[in-house]
Amino acid sequence: MRISVFGLGYVGSVTAACFAKVGHEVIGVDTNAEKVGMVNAAMSPVVEPGLGVVLAEVVEARRLRVTISSEEAVRNTDLALICVGTPGRANGHLNVDAIERVGREIGQALRSRPDPYTVVLRSTVLPGTTERVLVPALLAGARRKAGPWLRLAVNPEFMREGSSLRDFAHPPFTLVGCPDPETASLLRWLYAGVDAPFVHTAVRTAEMIKYVSNAFHALKVSFANEIGDVCEAFGVDAQEVMRIFLMDRKLNVSEAYLRPGFAFGGSCLPKDLRALLHAALSADVSLPLLSAILPSNEAQIRRGVEAVLGARKRRVGVIGLSFKPGTDDLRESPMVALVENLIGKGCDVRILDRNVSIARLVGANRRYIEEEIPHIASLMCENVETLLAHAEVLVIGNTSEEAALALAAIGPHHVVIDLTRGAVRPSSTPSMEASWREEFSDFDSAFSPSSSSRSP
Repeated sequence: MRISVFGLGYVGSVTAACFAKVGHEVIGVDTNAEKVGMVNAAMSPVVEPGLGVVLAEVVEARRLRVTISSEEAVRNTDLALICVGTPGRANGHLNVDAIERVGREIGQALRSRPDPYTVVLRSTVLPGTTERVLVPALLAGARRKAGPWLRLAVNPEFMREGSSLRDFAHPPFTLVGCPDPETASLLRWLYAGVDAPFVHTAVRTAEMIKYVSNAFHALKVSFANEIGDVCEAFGVDAQEVMRIFLMDRKLNVSEAYLRPGFAFGGSCLPKDLRALLHAALSADVSLPLLSAILPSNEAQIRRGVEAVLGARKRRVGVIGLSFKPGTDDLRESPMVALVENLIGKGCDVRILDRNVSIARLVGANRRYIEEEIPHIASLMCENVETLLAHAEVLVIGNTSEEAALALAAIGPHHVVIDLTRGAVRPSSTPSMEASWREEFSDFDSAFSPSSSSRSP
């Protein structure tokens, strides 16, 4: 393909060099004449291992040249990758002036172009920037209305300084956000030589993913450092602790718990987090990140209460009372806290949770209800029909067969507050028994005689 790359900073230089190396004809564009001269002389404008070697190869082969003219670059290419910087102020506000400027320049160069042209935003931008900043700039520059002459996509990069050439060739995925399959197919072909899954999604989703990724990376660094502080205070080898921690690929380093939903609870997480914070405080160790977890969790409960009260209806039906589906454990359940808040605000609440029934509960869970929340026992319903007959507002607290049945049976007068954030589907949610069988499908085989290593 014939590609133009706008912005020859870190991302733009690596992107231009790598696409030229795999055989595309690339024209780089930058307003800095010194940088343009460096690249045309096969010198890297940034410090990055291996980049100078690649630039020397592709410049000598005439697959990469650089100019200060946006009009020249657009006239001689079919696709533009915008890689300009989006610097942030001290308060976090992003400066997207460069994106707007480049958008206008590309638009001006497209005023009389009859063939479709593809503009791909590779810069890191917040959700909504493409439609709020880039699209109006392109249309204003072109003095044309949106149409088939212009194709748009968002294509965030996932390259680390110091290993960017390897990361370009082997990213976690190639992410493209665009509204039409034709543009997605074009980008899929462009990245055909890249060893990674191709992910086509919505524009705003693609814009958001980079921020989610970087926020999680920052979270991991801070988490590891705070754990290191605690370990040091108690004379524990922090490196050994994290080495063993990382061996758990089922829960610790995995998809587990990384699903948007409601607050956490139960007998372990809140108690153990408090114990760790108390021990750190006793050792005079500050843990600002870990200390923010419980307040953040409580904020989720308040958010749920506010969502229900915002419906401005008094009769509320709640599905799910235990701290997570498939259990009868009510200890520190966020749903119990939510229900008690709603009762305190004057709501008439009924609850459906087939795992929580006074007749079936024994031991600690029964004592918890009888001693701590005896009033809630009288609010329990036996079936979905009874709950829906009472409720004006239906609150989905966790995933369950009852939740799926209720969503399938709601009427137009019901207001639904889904605290699982879409995890429950009314028509496709499997039964709890089916889910249990799937989760433990290999349990029997793991302990069957055929898999046993016992001697005869």
